[in-house]
Amino acid sequence: MPSGAQLTVTDQRRATRHPVDFPVIAEHHVHGDMSLHISNLSAHGFMVDDASDVERGDRVIIRVPIIGRIEAYCIWVREHRAGFQFERIIRLDDFISIIDELQPNPRLRRPR
Repeated sequence: MPSGAQLTVTDQRRATRHPVDFPVIAEHHVHGDMSLHISNLSAHGFMVDDASDVERGDRVIIRVPIIGRIEAYCIWVREHRAGFQFERIIRLDDFISIIDELQPNPRLRRPR
């Protein structure tokens, strides 16, 4: 029997990632509320750079501008970084609005 999260969305690690500087309070099913720092974001997931208490398969709920609360599953952990996959893909128009809000400097946004 496989271990870890059973994801309904396929692994999309090749999706375009946008650099962000976004601290969040994540709701973890074991650790309760925990502070995480999102350093990049895609329509499929995000990466944090301070994942000391996170393990592969962990589930968190975060609050993101525009879409509100969304659940994500940890699909990889390396040193102090971890990659999370959203439980659902964010719609393109919502994702563009999120990036516009989280990365207001147009020079740092990736071309669309």
